[in-house]
Amino acid sequence: MSKWTEFRDSIVDTLKVEEVTEELKEKVTQSILDNVFPAIEDAVNHFISKVREQAPGETGWCRIRDGIVLPLVMEGLVYVAKMVLTKSLTKN
Repeated sequence: MSKWTEFRDSIVDTLKVEEVTEELKEKVTQSILDNVFPAIEDAVNHFISKVREQAPGETGWCRIRDGIVLPLVMEGLVYVAKMVLTKSLTKN
C-alpha cells in the first residue's frame, strides 16, 4: 500500500467520529504537517526551480513572473499555511 493511501485511509478513519474534540483536531493538524506538507514543499520547490531555470529565456513581464512573482507567491502560500497550522497547535 502506498504512503498516500495509508495517509488517506488514516484521515478518513480519524474523521469518522461522533464528537470532534480538541485532541482530534490537533492530531489531524499534526498529521497534515507531518505527512502532507513535505510532499507539497517538494512539489513547490521542484516547480520553482524549473520556473527559475526558464526565467532567463523569457522577456518582459514573463521574465519577472518566472523569476520573482511565481516563486514568491508559491513559497509565501506554503509558508503562511504551514505557519498557521503550526501556531494553531501551540497553546496560548
